[in-house]
Amino acid sequence: MSLFGDGLDAAVQKTFTRPAPRSAGAQMRYLVKQLKGTKAVAQMLRISQRTVERYVKDQIKKPRPELATRLEREVKKRWQPQIRARARAASTDGIVINTRARMGYTAPIGSTDQDRIRHLTVALPPQYAARLFDAHEQGAGDARLQEIAAEALKEVYFQDAGRRAGSLEEVRFTDIEHLEFDL
Repeated sequence: MSLFGDGLDAAVQKTFTRPAPRSAGAQMRYLVKQLKGTKAVAQMLRISQRTVERYVKDQIKKPRPELATRLEREVKKRWQPQIRARARAASTDGIVINTRARMGYTAPIGSTDQDRIRHLTVALPPQYAARLFDAHEQGAGDARLQEIAAEALKEVYFQDAGRRAGSLEEVRFTDIEHLEFDL
C-alpha cells in the first residue's frame, strides 16, 4: 500500500464527475475499450485473453480478490482523463496536506529536535504539488513522495518561508496516523 501515492490518487478522484464502473464486467469492458483489445488487457492484468472475454460477456461475474484489486486500480488510473488532467492543472494553485504524524527534524545542537505528534493542515505551494504529482506519475515510491512532502512542510510550516528556523536541516515523518490531500 502506498500511503502518499494513494492519497494523491484519492485527491484527484474526489474531483470525478461520474462514478467509475463497479461491476467486473463493466470494468473489463472499459479497459478493453481504453486499451483497444482483450489481449492488451489480459497482459496488463496477468490473466488469459479468454478470461477477459468471459468477463466482457458477463460469463464470469466475481473476480478473485487480487484480480478485483488490480482491475479496480487500473480502471481508476484511466477513469476520466480530462478530469484528471484538470485536477493536475489545478495543482498550479497548490495542494493541501492534512496529516497527523510523528515528525522529527535535524537541527543544530541545543535545539529541541525531539520527534512529536503533530496535526497539520498546510497549503503547499504549487511547485511542491507539481513535484508530488510528477514523482507519482513517474512511479516514485512512497519513500520519495514522503521526502517531497517533508521538504515542503519544512519550508512552509517549520521555516515559514524563511522567516524562522533558518538553521533547520531536515524534517522527517517517523510515524503517520492520518494523511489526506486536497486540491
